[in-house]
Amino acid sequence: MIELITATQLDYFDNIYIESGRVTAERDDYIIAETKRGTELLRVVKGNHKIPKDNIVESDGKSVRTATEEDLEKYHENQRMSETAMEFCKSAIETEKLEMNLVNAKYTLDCKKLIFNFTADERVDFRGLVRVLANRFKTRIELRQIGVRDEAKYLGGIGPCGRAHCCSTFLGDFVPVSIQMAKNQDLSLSPTKISGACGRLMCCLNYEDEYYEDAREKMPDVGQTINTPDGRGLVVGMNILDLVVKVKYKDDYIREFHCDELDAVGEV
Repeated sequence: MIELITATQLDYFDNIYIESGRVTAERDDYIIAETKRGTELLRVVKGNHKIPKDNIVESDGKSVRTATEEDLEKYHENQRMSETAMEFCKSAIETEKLEMNLVNAKYTLDCKKLIFNFTADERVDFRGLVRVLANRFKTRIELRQIGVRDEAKYLGGIGPCGRAHCCSTFLGDFVPVSIQMAKNQDLSLSPTKISGACGRLMCCLNYEDEYYEDAREKMPDVGQTINTPDGRGLVVGMNILDLVVKVKYKDDYIREFHCDELDAVGEV
């Protein structure tokens, strides 16, 4: 299996082949591939590697050949053309008076397709816009309505952690994220604290949720009276990462215990 990335889109390919046989792709190599979007230049982010049978996913396309200097030059030329296409499309959207926000534009490597991604609050009848764009650029036009999470993925940016958005770097598909995950981790439920640039709950809430759920099963609830090595006390706080419980006694003395110490005393 080979993992490749283009314009923040993570794709998976079976072992690639060219005329001379199997190719060993290394990280940061460039190849030309036929994907569901068309012919694209892709950068390898993880080369050939074996994966468990249960983790096998459907291939996103097939490799045609390794990329040449001419391919790289064509790619950069297409980027410049895409910028021009985007400016024209923005103007056409205003002329057509459509309620849509253009996110980006991208040519396939062979210029047989020009793809525009946009966001909108409702469904948009863009048939007139497609005709204008096709007449202007003389190629196949594809308009895709995407969600706000996809918009953040394409545009990129820096998260509150100080690192580039996960969706713009290594995340392939978005996973469901719920407010319960924030509750499990004792995080502030303020939308400004747990929302990403897209305005939705941050994807990283999902990363450690399984650990927090498992840890909570081992720990008592705040407000619960439990047995400790120093007698019975009231749980007033906890540190889930360290599996430490804060217990308050009748004399208002507070002491911390690891879960293993409480298990040694007996059932809490």
